[in-house]
Amino acid sequence: MPMNKISRTIILFIAEGAFSGKSPFAPGTAGTLVGVLLYLGIQNAGVVPYAALTILLCVIGTWAAGRAETILGKKDSPSIVIDEIAGYLIAMFLVPAGWGYIIAGFFLFRAFDIAKPWPLFDLQEVHGGLGVMLDDIGAGIYTNIVLQIAAYLINR
Repeated sequence: MPMNKISRTIILFIAEGAFSGKSPFAPGTAGTLVGVLLYLGIQNAGVVPYAALTILLCVIGTWAAGRAETILGKKDSPSIVIDEIAGYLIAMFLVPAGWGYIIAGFFLFRAFDIAKPWPLFDLQEVHGGLGVMLDDIGAGIYTNIVLQIAAYLINR
């Protein structure tokens, strides 16, 4: 069944992070900045709403990323940045409040996302939307671990 223009636009709006992924320069970084803005809006929502929104974003992002790959005709197109948005929210889960952590989280997440240390690189081989999302979910987990260790050491 062919997709109508409205469906395509909604899917791309989600997958491309409110079209931030259309940035001609560093679309992944632009998508991560959308993640920062979303984080700023929900950071005080409480643990359960934050976790629920993050999980929902991962599920919807997986679906939208898979559909966007079909629409765009390209595996893990650079314009698909919903994975960066979800990954940043994972990176900041239960991290202490403060601009230092927000900025450190941004740079650590981007570094892990770009470097793709083991096993993140291999996760890119998974097909479809799940393959798009998994390496950034992993980068978010790695970032969260580093930030939690830093917070522990700072607050000891």
